[in-house]
Parts: sequence; C-alpha cells; structure tokens
Amino acid sequence: MQAPGPAPRRLLVLGALALLAVVLGTLLLVRADTGLSTRRATVAGVPLTEVRQPGTGGGDRRPGVVIAHGFAGSARLMRPLADSVARHGAVAVLLDFAGHGAYPAGLPGAGRDDERARAVLRHDLDVALAWLRSRPDVDPDRIVLVGHSMGAGAVTRYAVDHPEITRTVAISLPDANDVPPGWAGRLTVVVGGLEFPDFRRAAGAATAGGPPGARERVVAPGTEHISVLFAPRTHAATLAAIPGRPGGPPPAPLTRLAGGGLLLLGLGLGFVPLASLLLRGPPPPAASAGGPRSRPGRWLAVAGPAAGLGAVLAAPLPTDRLPLAVGGHVAGFLLLTGVLLVAAYRRFRPRRLPAGHARRPPRAAGVAAVLLGYAVLAVALPLHLGFTSTAPVGARWWLLPLVTLCCLAFLLGAELVTEGRGVAYAAVGGLAVVVLAAAAVTGLAPGFVLLVVPLFAALVAWQAAWAGVLRRRDAPWWLPAAVGAVVLAWPIATTLPLT
Repeated sequence: MQAPGPAPRRLLVLGALALLAVVLGTLLLVRADTGLSTRRATVAGVPLTEVRQPGTGGGDRRPGVVIAHGFAGSARLMRPLADSVARHGAVAVLLDFAGHGAYPAGLPGAGRDDERARAVLRHDLDVALAWLRSRPDVDPDRIVLVGHSMGAGAVTRYAVDHPEITRTVAISLPDANDVPPGWAGRLTVVVGGLEFPDFRRAAGAATAGGPPGARERVVAPGTEHISVLFAPRTHAATLAAIPGRPGGPPPAPLTRLAGGGLLLLGLGLGFVPLASLLLRGPPPPAASAGGPRSRPGRWLAVAGPAAGLGAVLAAPLPTDRLPLAVGGHVAGFLLLTGVLLVAAYRRFRPRRLPAGHARRPPRAAGVAAVLLGYAVLAVALPLHLGFTSTAPVGARWWLLPLVTLCCLAFLLGAELVTEGRGVAYAAVGGLAVVVLAAAAVTGLAPGFVLLVVPLFAALVAWQAAWAGVLRRRDAPWWLPAAVGAVVLAWPIATTLPLT
C-alpha cells in the first residue's frame, strides 16, 4: 500500500489538530459550567438567566447580583462575571436588554441620552431585580448592580433613584453625568487601561467627591473596552463589592472565552481538509507573462476611491430604516462599495471572469451548500457558546439574508477587481476596515463603529484566509465571496441591537 503523499499527510495533520482544538474547547466549556446551576426564564418579555451554586436554595440568605451588558452585548457576554459571582456564594441574574441577545423587541432611540431608550433599560432592570428579590434564598437588603458600558450607565442611574441598592459596579462608564455630585451611594468604577480617553476621564470624574470610602476607581491594565470584562482585576473588584459573601476559588474569567476560542480555531482549521475533500479539481492555470491580466496595482486605484465614495454615499442614505443599529450603516457601506467595485470591473473588464478561476459544473452547487452550512456552524456556534449571543431572533431572521447580500456584493466586487489575487483581495478588505474607521472618526459613520472595528477586522482576515484556501483548490470564482459573506454577515446581523 502506497503511503500518502506530502499534501494528504499535511491535511491529515491539520484535520487532527482541528479535532484536538474542538475537543479541548468543548472540555473547557463544560468545565466552565461545572458546579453551577443555570436557570432561564422570560419575564414580561425580558430574557433572564439565573446562575448559582446548587444547594443554595435554603438556609441563610445570599446576596444577589444583577449583571447588565452594554450596547451590542448580551447576557452571554457577561456570563464569566456571573460565574465568578456564583462561585463565591451569591445568586447572579443576567438579562438581555431590549434589542439584544434573545430579546426581539427593539430598543428605541439612537443613543444613550435618548429618554425612550433609558425608560426601556430602566423597565428591564426593574424586571430583573423583581425576579432576583423573589428568590427565597436571596437577601433583598444585599443587592448589587453590575453593568458594562451602556449597562454601566443604566445601573448607575437606577442606583441613584433606588437608595436601597447596596453597591453599584460600573465597568467602562460612558458618562460621569450619570453620577450626581451629591449622591451618597456606594460606587465602584472599573476602566480598562487601554480604553478611549473619554472612558478614562468619565471614570475619574465619577469617582471624584462623594462620602469618604463610598467611591472607588479600579484600572484593569492592558485591557480595552471589551477585554476589560475578562480581566481578573475586574472580577476581583466585582467580588469585593458583594457584601457578606463567603469565600470561593480565584476567578477564572478566561475559561469560557478560551473554550469558545479553541472551538473557533478548530472549526476554522477544519475548513481546509473539508474544502480539499470536496474540491478535487485541477490547480488553477498560471497566468502567462503576456496574458490579459490587469496591472498588479490597478486594483488599488479602483478600490481606494470605491471605498471612500461608498463611505460618503452611505452617510446621507436612510440606512437607519433597517431595524439594526449600526449594522444597517455597515451593510449599506459594504453594498455601495461592492456595487462601485463591480461597476469599475465591468468598465475595464466587461466580458471576462477573473483569470485563474474555472467555470465549474452543476456539482458546484452541492459543494457550495455544504461549505456554506459549515461556515454558519463555524462562526455561530463558537461565538454563541464562548462569547456572545449569535442566535437569530425576531427581525434578525430576515435581516440576516439581507446583510449577507450586502456583504456578498462587496466581496464579489473585491474578487473581481483583484482578479483572485489573495494578497490584493485581503488588502481590499483591510482598506474597507480603515475607511469605515475613518468615517466613524469624521462623523460619516456611527461613532460606535470604532469600538467594533477590531472585531470587524478579524472577520475580514478570517474570510480572506478561507478565500485563499478555496482559490488554491480551483473553487468556482464566486464561492470564496459567498462563504466569506456568511462569515461577515452572521455576527453583524445577530449581535448588533435591534431598534
């Protein structure tokens, strides 16, 4: 029997590594739940998740902690904090605010200062607190509120109006004006050392003044707006705010995140042997020196103006008509940029598919269906289990295909203009990220875009890597864009708030 050649051997090794990462990630996710009891309920429309140690239903009453996420977050994003709280003897309740996670109702208003949005956040906190106080083993006199970003402002304002709250922990508080100068409540403000200056200034101003010992400022070094949630310093500050809590193990905030990350890595690597198994065509033909391919730099001369014009045109368009905050603008920008890229390609190369991409037989439809299904699994499952909610609810079901089409238009345009050159294709995606960030800085795009640019850049890099895998296996010219559109669109459509 002949031994497998170098290429099959590499694929076997890659498949084994992918399987190992998936197994280790699954074990870490199981470990994160070990020793904890989780109960989910929907009360007055608000999805609630209660986390506690089993066996705390009788005897002495326990402190209770309500944990609120930020804009574009979810209860799942805050779950590591609930794990730490529960392992130290308190009862934690997580909630999804309207428009987030599993709550399909829209969040009204366009910003944190909108009174309609504030009223909805206050109502949702009322529901979560009423549920927590109804637990027979929870001490209503030892209630702590914890919030991140938008949720930090919401819990702080709530505590100002409800002096019975024992202590409030505000992580990445956006606005110090949420803390009245004469307020006597007990407040801990946690801020990441690498956050934007406005957040650091708000943390300093919010903790200035007040009664002696009532306000504390904690800096989590080396963290920004999202990673601050997983910093041991943040978890320690939260636990220190819980009155009369029994001891517990040191916080392990990265267990769930690491499990989801390994699962993501394993499924990402597994795409390579799967694509190799399904696409066994001949390698793409090499372009001759005198062939009809365009000059290597022409894609840049086309992509730069297309992305810039796309950002300018997206600014006045009514992209906020889509019930998806921020995501509607991003989808509109990608659609416009993609249309401009396709138009430029048609102008210069009107009758030819990208060089090196074969026209595939009808079997390609079945292969595409398998790879697209795998892409959904690879992006949605790890993020949902280890990071934040990515399950479609409500309007997200019809927003998902719409956002996917917008992403597809952009990626098809990039594929055509770069003629399938992997580095150039990735660079067009990177250029779009830079232009979108610049648009947010100049006011052409929502300012919140700046906070999600690193995640968007990671998704662009991910889909570019998969596109390279497909091209090396002579996939149909449109398949890299189709698979990449799923990778980009699923997180955009399922994590950004419904309005």
